[in-house]
Amino acid sequence: MRTTVGIVGGGPAGLLLARLLHQAGVDCVVLESRDRAYVEQRQRAGILEQGTVDVLRSCGAGERMDREGLVHDGIELHFDGRRHRVDFPALTGGRSVMVYAQTEVVKDLIALQSVEGPPLLFEARVDAVEGADTDSPVIRFTHSGREQTLHCDYVVGCDGFHGVARHAIPEGVRRTFERVYPYSWLGILADVAPSNDELIYAHSERGFALLSMRSPTVSRLYLQVGNDTDPHAWSDERIWDELDARFALKGGGWKLERGPITSKSVTPMRSFVAEPMRYGRVLLAGDAAHIVPPTGAKGLNLAVADVVVLARAFAHLHTTGSTELLDAYSDTCLRRVWRAEHFSYFMTTTLHPDPAQSPFDTRLQIAQLDRIASSRAAATELAENYTGLPIG
Repeated sequence: MRTTVGIVGGGPAGLLLARLLHQAGVDCVVLESRDRAYVEQRQRAGILEQGTVDVLRSCGAGERMDREGLVHDGIELHFDGRRHRVDFPALTGGRSVMVYAQTEVVKDLIALQSVEGPPLLFEARVDAVEGADTDSPVIRFTHSGREQTLHCDYVVGCDGFHGVARHAIPEGVRRTFERVYPYSWLGILADVAPSNDELIYAHSERGFALLSMRSPTVSRLYLQVGNDTDPHAWSDERIWDELDARFALKGGGWKLERGPITSKSVTPMRSFVAEPMRYGRVLLAGDAAHIVPPTGAKGLNLAVADVVVLARAFAHLHTTGSTELLDAYSDTCLRRVWRAEHFSYFMTTTLHPDPAQSPFDTRLQIAQLDRIASSRAAATELAENYTGLPIG
């Protein structure tokens, strides 16, 4: 088999890249190790930046999103027993975010690709990416019980943190930067209408809590817990009681609605960046190159930004023969990646009490949150980063 761009990974990054390349007239093949049902059920992010929403609309994948997604014009901060709303459009010139689960984005992109897009092979386990420093890198994979080879002009690794594509970059060239946080998130899905119209980020001496949602009838909530937490050791009643305590306001005035919990899981918190994002003819995108803690809602959106920059570069090569944009890909993306890493770190360390922190550290966190609540400049900085910086 031969193609111009071999894409390793059929998650949102790989699928969106395939869609954009198809629109630009660049042929590609997508190899995904899991089956379609698994890919369409993976629970991941649920907040789409304004730029991500715009990209999905422009590539024809926005119809169901616009029909079923929930536009959010702000978030609430709960801290020191108070609540404060950050108004995104007022601070950013009209930008907002969309609540629409990554699973639904994936379903929409797969549906498009199955009808009109380039080849998408499920249950195609990539064993190796070879020849990154040659003019024709090779993807070796197993599909339908047979070992096969895909010859490419370029390979794009969209196969996540545990994928094989990143290892095509030699260890002597690849640099990694990482921070592991001393806490995790216990996340639940519950069959109950969200208790607020917008997300609530709560700072509490008991730990962080987040109220989010998947639909008008399904709530998604999170609790800061220890890294060794067994989610099944937490009863439903204990989870709701702890959420109640962390969202509590002085004088009341707000109530957390309870309902049947249908799913429990623990998510570790990590920051990770691999540099460079290109070596020879192998390029990395999404979680293969970087991971952020979920506090800033940047993971999926960073992946989208990567593939938009990449698709433009391949389209430029296709129409002009110039590799100028491809040559600049890593530097272009890493500027945005590190900005998003910093914002996610800021949100995480401001809202989560470290198990080892002192009362002095807690007061500093509250002072920072109070600054956001009282300063338009500080609130604007948060709103601009949350709704998404320009792509490219």
